[in-house]
Formats: sequence, C-alpha cells, structure tokens
Amino acid sequence: MALHQKEGVNPIGGVSGCLPIFAQMPILIAFYDVLLGRLGYVRDQVYAGSGPAWAWRGRGPAFSIGLHRAASKQAHDRGAPGFHHLAFHVGSRTEVDAMHLHLRAAGARILDAPAEYDYTPGYYALFIADPDGLKLELVHEPRLEAAGSPTPL
Repeated sequence: MALHQKEGVNPIGGVSGCLPIFAQMPILIAFYDVLLGRLGYVRDQVYAGSGPAWAWRGRGPAFSIGLHRAASKQAHDRGAPGFHHLAFHVGSRTEVDAMHLHLRAAGARILDAPAEYDYTPGYYALFIADPDGLKLELVHEPRLEAAGSPTPL
C-alpha cells in the first residue's frame, strides 16, 4: 500500500480488514489524514489518549470525526444495524474525480469508481473503504447547490 510508504507506518494493517483496530491505528490515522486533509479537515486533538480527531471549521456548523480503539475484535458489518456509510459532499464532479485519483494514488481501496447514480438528478459519487472496511462516499449532488446548502470545498 503506497500510503504506508508515504506516511511511514506499518503496512501489515492494510493486509486484512479483519485485524483489530488497535493493530491498524497507524494505518487508519494515515488514511484519514490523506482523506480528511484533502477535504479541509484539520487533525486537532487526541481523545483521552485513544486516537486523533479531525475537525471541520469552514462554512456551516463545526463537525468532527474521531478514532477510538475498538473494544471488540469483531469486524464491522455494513449489513448489521448501525453505521452503513458516511458521505462527504463536495462542490463538483471534478472534485469527486480528483479525490478518486488522489485516494487511488495513496493506495485506498476503491469500492466503486466515480459514476452517476439515480438517487437524485446529477448524483455523482465515489465509494471507498477505510482500512477497517468502513464504507465512505465522496459525492457531488447538484440539488444541494440549488438549495443553497454549504459544501466543505
């Protein structure tokens, strides 16, 4: 994984999504630095020694994402009740395409390359997985621009 070479972390965490999060923490931190840094989030603190947090302080409400060590070794299951995926809205299709190139070059696991989906008119998205298998989406949705909704970029 090219990400471990750039960020200087142990590549073993990228070998299997079944490794517990405590073994993958350096890989997860490097992954989210690449993803969230590109989206304008800033890594700004550590929660009780467990893991870092990234904060968005641009237009719109403040928002943060934090990593914590797992209390269980059970792998994440998108089909079970709970978290399915997290979508990051960006300002254009060009930004979705640029993130695809950026993340692919960093060694991220691409689930679905950028494409148009029929969720709403013009919905254009990229789907990726973080090193623990959490599904993430980068999407441009024109209807949000028409409604005046802020986008991070």
